[in-house]
Amino acid sequence: MNRTLIPGFLFLLMIGLVARLIASTVPTVNYLIVTITLGFVIGNTYGVPNWASPGVGTHKFWLETGIIVMGASVAFDHVVAAGPMILLLVIITVVITILTVEFLARFVFSIHEETGSLLAVGSGICGVSAVVATSESIHADDTRIAYAAATVLLFDSVTLLAYPLVGHVLDLSSTVFGIWAGLTMFSTGPVTAAGFAFSETAGQWALLVKLTRNSMIGFAVIAYAVYYTRQGHTDTADSVSGGWRFIWSIFPKFVLGFLGLMIIANLGFLSSQQITSLSNGSNWAFLFAFAGLGLEIRLKELQKTGYRPILTILVGLLIIATTMLLVVRTFF
Repeated sequence: MNRTLIPGFLFLLMIGLVARLIASTVPTVNYLIVTITLGFVIGNTYGVPNWASPGVGTHKFWLETGIIVMGASVAFDHVVAAGPMILLLVIITVVITILTVEFLARFVFSIHEETGSLLAVGSGICGVSAVVATSESIHADDTRIAYAAATVLLFDSVTLLAYPLVGHVLDLSSTVFGIWAGLTMFSTGPVTAAGFAFSETAGQWALLVKLTRNSMIGFAVIAYAVYYTRQGHTDTADSVSGGWRFIWSIFPKFVLGFLGLMIIANLGFLSSQQITSLSNGSNWAFLFAFAGLGLEIRLKELQKTGYRPILTILVGLLIIATTMLLVVRTFF
């Protein structure tokens, strides 16, 4: 490990260990939620020290590592059995979410076209990652990117706490909660945290469904690039940026690692002890990832977002989350 990363890594470890200690005194509270909350409080009260900044910036690497390693714990037969239905639900949810948010942004809350599109793809697929990828293909203004990203981050923070609470109040099964969270929450980190905060099974389903959604990013980016090209806002060659090479550059490659390890484990190449060790390893990776996620959430940045983007996403989320919860409870 690069020496400049060690202080920040230890900083993340300290936050995670303190969070686990706090959570151990309150059995009903999941340590991942405590980790993010503690990181949020430290980040907004004291900030991230300069000496820790490089190491703290590795939290996305730890999230992707934890997701890949988690693949060893997922039962392949369950994935195969639910695969067609999950894929259908993901496609339906992505399409309906994007269309709903686009409609609300344009015709109800009168938000600028580009901002509405970034909000739609961010809430429909994979949060800020989708916002950034789409903004590059349509050459969106930096201010609109900031509004969309801040709004998504705000709802990441809210849903991270709200979803497990709603799930327990409604007495949802782990499978239903995991699929519902994976279908309707925004970014991968909060989805993973909310899922595992509910239960181990819920976390696995949430992660599986969310990764399926993430894989839709290439289709969405190309669709928006074509749309804005026809509107005369961008150049065709620039918007697609090399066709398949551009899609590959924005594709979340850790999804392939997750699938690969899942297949290897389910084919019997790993012993039960090795799978248990990998599962423990993923828990530690998530600990570092969520400590960094909490530190990265800035209250001041969230406060800069106007009320119309917030209302757009709020109404859209309520519609989609309620609808998909009814659908998931019907089929699972």
